[in-house]
Amino acid sequence: MGGPEDPPEGTPEGAPGGGEDEYRSVVFDESFVRAARLQEFSAQERITDHAPAVRRRPPLRRGLSRQALVLVLLIAVAFGTAIYMGVRHPYQTPAAREPVEPLRMTVIPLAPEGKVPGTADLESLYEHSPAAQFRTGAEGVPLPASRRTAHFSDSQVVSALTTAKDYVVRSALDPEVLTGGEVRAVRVLLDPDQLEQFDQSFARPTADGRHAPTGWLVRFDPSRAELADRKVRVQGTLQAAEADSSTLEVTADHTSVYALRPAGAGGEDEVSLFTLRRELHFRFDRDDLRLHQAQLVVSYVQAGPLSCAEDSTNHLRPLLAGQTAKEGGPAGTDPYATGSATALCGSLATSAQPKV
Repeated sequence: MGGPEDPPEGTPEGAPGGGEDEYRSVVFDESFVRAARLQEFSAQERITDHAPAVRRRPPLRRGLSRQALVLVLLIAVAFGTAIYMGVRHPYQTPAAREPVEPLRMTVIPLAPEGKVPGTADLESLYEHSPAAQFRTGAEGVPLPASRRTAHFSDSQVVSALTTAKDYVVRSALDPEVLTGGEVRAVRVLLDPDQLEQFDQSFARPTADGRHAPTGWLVRFDPSRAELADRKVRVQGTLQAAEADSSTLEVTADHTSVYALRPAGAGGEDEVSLFTLRRELHFRFDRDDLRLHQAQLVVSYVQAGPLSCAEDSTNHLRPLLAGQTAKEGGPAGTDPYATGSATALCGSLATSAQPKV
């Protein structure tokens, strides 16, 4: 029989037995009670203050969870790292760039003392000249061993030397440039701030020491001469040095020897050699190094055999085998006139000519 607390018929089927409450799974523990937003006043409080039965409790101030603290810490570390890298990063925002210096150029024709030697045997002509041991093409413009400077890395120094070499090769050894047709291959290597001067030199050539095409590159008058050998002999040096903390300088000093024959001549005509000594001074800032461009600031050229009486501003007009220099020299130069370079002319030493 059931006890006095049980129903007469016993516990109904499906109901919780043993006197257990069907709401026993709902546990109102202390944390649940404390978290309640409403709190009932005690009977004494209701009688004394005539307050409503319940009052609203202020929300509990909960501390941040461990996951939230970790997330905040990670964000703080990332933000601090970003600030540190922005201050210490080697590629800082460059300061205002100084104006690029315009190119200063000098072209000195070298007149032969007698007839220009020549022969139909090209190899014999080279063998009996000072260019016998010169290399051909880009092989004659090797890169020197390079070292980093105080403010420029090894790769930046190599970049400056490589750009200077490319300029030498394209402007003095490329047959398309030498024959007077191609200029773009040289133009793309220049700093953009020099392009206006470059374009003006070819649009309106002037012997003012600033706007002579032959100061930028080597090209022969196609109506006067043509290449008898597309492989130019060349020898010289490249040297790099730091000018200041933001500028690298490269000096290119090369002697190039060209085999020429009269324009439109047959293969049996005599060939002569034309010698050109050119010293170029380049400057590079970090933008130039990154873009594979150069600032050409000085171009000093000595070339012959040429006649001093002929203009070498736009094209070089070489004297060929059997020819002699015309009498007279360049037109007089007024030393009081501004913007006009003093005309110069030299004599081509006999030792610089092949012995044929």
